[in-house]
Amino acid sequence: MNKHKLEALILTVGAIFMAFLMVNLNSQASTSRDQGVDWSKFQGNSGTFGYSTDKFVFSQAGGFYGGTNIPQTTYASQVKSAQQAGKRVHTYLWDGVGGNMTNAKAMMAYYLPRIRTPKGSIVALDYEDGASNSVTANTNVILAQFKLIKAYGYTPMLYSGKAYLNAHVNVSAIVKAYGSCLWLAEYPDYLVRTSPDYNWFPSMDGVAIFQFTSMYKAGGLDGNVDLTGITKSGYTTASKAKAQANINRAHKQAAKKATFKVVKYNQRGVFYPNRTLAVRYTDSDKVSQVATYYKGEHVIYNAVIIEHDYVWARYTRSNGLYGFIKLGVTNGHDYGKRVIGQPVSHMYYTVKSGDSWWTIAQRNGLSMTTLASQNGKSIYNTIYPGQRLVVR
Repeated sequence: MNKHKLEALILTVGAIFMAFLMVNLNSQASTSRDQGVDWSKFQGNSGTFGYSTDKFVFSQAGGFYGGTNIPQTTYASQVKSAQQAGKRVHTYLWDGVGGNMTNAKAMMAYYLPRIRTPKGSIVALDYEDGASNSVTANTNVILAQFKLIKAYGYTPMLYSGKAYLNAHVNVSAIVKAYGSCLWLAEYPDYLVRTSPDYNWFPSMDGVAIFQFTSMYKAGGLDGNVDLTGITKSGYTTASKAKAQANINRAHKQAAKKATFKVVKYNQRGVFYPNRTLAVRYTDSDKVSQVATYYKGEHVIYNAVIIEHDYVWARYTRSNGLYGFIKLGVTNGHDYGKRVIGQPVSHMYYTVKSGDSWWTIAQRNGLSMTTLASQNGKSIYNTIYPGQRLVVR
């Protein structure tokens, strides 16, 4: 082989290698490359658009700050304005729970019912401050939140910087469980940039969105590029069908049917022996679930509390006090055992704007699960101002 042919071969091999390297670097970017922006309250009620070519918007619904959930009042109007502009709108939340699982679940219970973007759309966790010293605890919290987001019918995503994630989270465990679900920020400088510089791409597995600048236009605005098409989640027929299938699958896996038999009834004959009741419950925690039992067309009661091999059915007595009747599980060790329900009096609390299961429970020395169950609800049910809840 002569010198010129050898040099040509070396150049060709080098070109192929560089092409492969660039494909590898930009492999995520080959699918979409749609650009978009993200908004918090600092972008005002209607948000601030970048360019007419932008395809998507992330709006902050609020977050967990200093031990409590604080919603952003601009969220609803920002979502509406982005929808009117024909953008694909998604949601993100400031995830300041660190490694605290109780706070993490309380945060999800508060915000998930308040999401205003379509089912299947992204709900991203902004995890860039407040991490605990335990990588395991931080990771487990994020995985638990992702699971709740997905079960609620949305697409989970994690926002942060590469260095912060690597220091505080087992990123590989999250990517292994959820695939390309990272939204990472990496800026080469603070000059106005209208398109990404992939020389500054935060090279890690699982990156789906690259936030390439905080100066998308003069005055400042975050610029993002969708590398995988993830921002189309919730906005195509296929993605909507997939989201609904995920919801159905989650409900099917989470709920089981059990048949209970009424073993005692009150003097007014509200409950009858040998009537059966189909109750759906969750094996993992056996917290209360709402069930409705009918006598003809009349609702007799609509709440049960599952406790080991019993179901306590709540009803309202003629004097306005609550009573509980104990039901036995068919074939359970106490099946058929007669237990008289004891009447109890209660204290009530009227829900105010900004309240959540978490804040009301904390104020009254209860767990969220207990508070919800004694009101015939779960922590995933939305509460509204003016609603009256039993707190004692």
